Amino acid sequence: MKTLIAAAALLILQGDAHPTFTVGTATAQRGQKGYGVLKVPAGSDAGYDIPVAIVHGARPGPVLAIVSGAHGTEYASIIAVQQLIDAVNPADLSGTLILVPLVNVPSFEKLTPHVNPTDNKSMNSRYPGDPAGTQTDRASAVITKAVVEPCDHLIDLHGGDLDENLRPYSYWTVTGNQTQDRESRAMLLAFGLDHIIISDRPKDPKASRFLENTATTRGKASFTAEAGRSGPVVAGDVAALVNGSIGTMKHLKMLPGAATPVANPIWVEKIVSIPAERDGVFHPSVDRDAHVAKGATIGFVTDYLNRPLQDVSAPEAGIVMFIRAVPSLKKGDTIVNIGVVSTTIR
Repeated sequence: MKTLIAAAALLILQGDAHPTFTVGTATAQRGQKGYGVLKVPAGSDAGYDIPVAIVHGARPGPVLAIVSGAHGTEYASIIAVQQLIDAVNPADLSGTLILVPLVNVPSFEKLTPHVNPTDNKSMNSRYPGDPAGTQTDRASAVITKAVVEPCDHLIDLHGGDLDENLRPYSYWTVTGNQTQDRESRAMLLAFGLDHIIISDRPKDPKASRFLENTATTRGKASFTAEAGRSGPVVAGDVAALVNGSIGTMKHLKMLPGAATPVANPIWVEKIVSIPAERDGVFHPSVDRDAHVAKGATIGFVTDYLNRPLQDVSAPEAGIVMFIRAVPSLKKGDTIVNIGVVSTTIR
């Protein structure tokens, strides 16, 4: 406590650009935590509140936003951000954490995968949002203004949804800005997941689509990380996201100690998706993380009387990044995502 008081006194003497920090209704003094909400206003449909917490460090430093719950049934990521609210002591922190554990509250409350049930839109495809749009558009606009704009870096946490048997991985967006790309690469290596998808995101900040890309197109080194799958919360998945976030904070010098970057990650240069050709019942033949050859059997689809409808085989060799976790299937659903490994050292 004496150290914290001394640090605060020194900041007062030197001049502190951010003695308090406010996001939505949450406000924190230097060296404290604050709790509140981001208010999504009513429009063509109802408004709602998005929970937010601030950890305002005892010393100045970067502003890092960590956001989860764009899909409200990707539970491991939501629990991970909840745990970070308690895990990070502001007395140890240089800089400020903006923590948003649950963006898609309607999805969480109604157990709806992939979309916001209010308007049937994905809450990670509408950024930077539209204040005059439906609920998802307005929520995205609020997050862009209240969370993305004031942060220096952003981590968007996800995981397998209720119907996705997913292995953990990160996304690295290559912008062509060497300084920014080098920093985002270092951040995700410090996070520690050993499979990294090289993603090609939209370049227009006015049509950024994804949350991470909304920060990236605004010049902020950022990335996405995924762990967790198919409903139940596994402690190891939560720990991967919590420890990864702390590793990135150490890299950014927000927390004491050295980060331990992942060594020799597997770089995935593209994702090949196989959709369902019609409604039916899916029967998998492989598990998540399987390494499959081109033409290998992934599974098959039957009708409700077990008559064959579709054989699913790998169009290219690669790694099963996720495979459908449940038998129920409708036309157009993604059955499997196969990651094609890059032959280039990154």
